[in-house]
Amino acid sequence: MAEETLLSDDFLRQLMNVGEVDIVVGLSTHNHAKTIGPVVRAIQAGILKCFPRERVAIINADGGSQDGTPELVTGASIDDVWHQSKVYALRTLHAISTQYARSPEPAAALRTILAAADLLRARACVMISPDATTIEPDWLQRLVRPIYEDNFDLVCPIYRRRRFEGVLMRNVLYPMVRAVYGYRVREPYGLEVAISGRLATDFLGKEIWNEDAGRMGPEVSLTIAALTGKYRVCQAFLGTKLITSGSRDLVAAMRRTVGALFSSLDGRFSEWSKITASEPIPTFGALPDVAAGIVRVDRKRLREMFVTGVAQLESVLRSILIASTLAELQQIAAMQDSEFNFSDQLWARTIFEFAASYHKSTINRDHILQALIPIYRGRSLTFVLQNRNGTGEELEEREESLCTEFERMKPYLLEVWTEKK
Repeated sequence: MAEETLLSDDFLRQLMNVGEVDIVVGLSTHNHAKTIGPVVRAIQAGILKCFPRERVAIINADGGSQDGTPELVTGASIDDVWHQSKVYALRTLHAISTQYARSPEPAAALRTILAAADLLRARACVMISPDATTIEPDWLQRLVRPIYEDNFDLVCPIYRRRRFEGVLMRNVLYPMVRAVYGYRVREPYGLEVAISGRLATDFLGKEIWNEDAGRMGPEVSLTIAALTGKYRVCQAFLGTKLITSGSRDLVAAMRRTVGALFSSLDGRFSEWSKITASEPIPTFGALPDVAAGIVRVDRKRLREMFVTGVAQLESVLRSILIASTLAELQQIAAMQDSEFNFSDQLWARTIFEFAASYHKSTINRDHILQALIPIYRGRSLTFVLQNRNGTGEELEEREESLCTEFERMKPYLLEVWTEKK
């Protein structure tokens, strides 16, 4: 049973009025009035088109919006969607909202939605980002069908991205999760995912909510819990995913993704240290190509931030990296633009040393994550330089090559992890 203490009395009454459902669609919001309308309409269209017979509830967990976001969710009429699609649902579509806090807390938001799904005995809980302005009605079907038809427990997304988007995912999260946990999950940090009722209930009961990994990055923690537990994980191609201008806070993103990933390693060493290779997971839909559109990247600025960071944070980096790794970074920082190259091998070694230092808390853990940011800028510059004129196929080949290097160098992670400092 869900931890009902998470849910306010008013929210509990609303849930009791809904009764049991088949699908919960979760929306975690905070001042998303500019984007939430089209997202809700796409969800409604997806329900009418793909699940007209299912009992569905849209659950909005709001972190203290001041722009009327919750009212836009609960007040969105499905009548307009009915008139456009000429398809009518055979069940009542419920949309309810609760304010779980006065400011955004990703872990509390996800926990509230999963608790509601558990209380409603939902067979599937689908999380949709309120920034998913490119969402199509079919996304709902692509996420839910593997749970309904093939008994999967977690459906992760695969997106079509513009050329220079998803750099953190491509260069850190995917290769690191693949090397450490042995599964080729392309988007371990998915804001659009489907979760089985079984996994939702089990994840609610875990201690992860009181740990750094769960508090910082519940999405990454959920993926890792599914991969390391007895759950069936797959991924489904959704479509184009664009990054909105409001979601570019790199410090917050680093904490929520890399911080959660590093934290997850602490209590699972006996499991992941034995994994020596990766394996694919079931994938529905074609692998993506590069989406249309141009993302402007200031290469000069990336280089400046990398060079400045290596120089100004030298004393901090000495407490995180071994001397030879830092020396190589300093050599790259001194290179001319035409020579600049942050190699796959050095990048994997750098990330592994950061992970080991995070584990040992050689300095404040948050300071370690912040020190990684300028180094990541340097790797990002190499990513841009390598892929500025290449095809989507060539980008995929380079990504595979990086992942292979992370896997090849995993023994080095074990070495620095267990080394006393």
